[in-house]
Amino acid sequence: MRIAVIGAGVSGSVCASSLAEKGIAVTVFESARGPGGRMSQRRERAEDGKELCFDHGAPCFTVKDPGVRDLVHKWEAAGLVAEWKGPFGTFDAASGQFISQLEDSTKRYVGVPGMNSICKAICSRPGVEAKFGVTVAKVEWSREGGIWDLRGLQGESIGHYDAVVASDKNMASSRFTAQTGLPPPLGAVHYQQRSVQKMTNVCG
Repeated sequence: MRIAVIGAGVSGSVCASSLAEKGIAVTVFESARGPGGRMSQRRERAEDGKELCFDHGAPCFTVKDPGVRDLVHKWEAAGLVAEWKGPFGTFDAASGQFISQLEDSTKRYVGVPGMNSICKAICSRPGVEAKFGVTVAKVEWSREGGIWDLRGLQGESIGHYDAVVASDKNMASSRFTAQTGLPPPLGAVHYQQRSVQKMTNVCG
């Protein structure tokens, strides 16, 4: 079985890694230059030539679900995340000061050295093929072959898969049209019970 995961944010990356651990061939498609999604990192070059890196998505994350907590502990042991113990408060724009500081026991985590480190590590694991800078513009179901045909921005075929996981919200959003001039890839897809059953058998 071959599965395509569209979107290399944290949900898509974790999904791809979990499927690969089951021995399933997985290809991740990401329209951006690299993984991360809401956990992306931007690089800029300073006047002195020094490279500056900063997270322009989520600054940190918390964990409530026990299953996710176990996964985060594995990331922590691998050096991909660390607990963030910095101060948290409310910033008053008028006075330019923190007017209060949050006092709670909630653990907050950050990626090491940046938030996108988690997705970068996951997407490079054995069994996961990552294709960055590739936009999936159309998803078609072939009744004859019983497979999904993925198409790029120019209408070219970029792969055939037994199942597709869409973790990028733009796949069904008008934002996709604003960016590409094309209709959202999942806007006109008629889902097939056969495909749903395949994914149930894989993940169940």
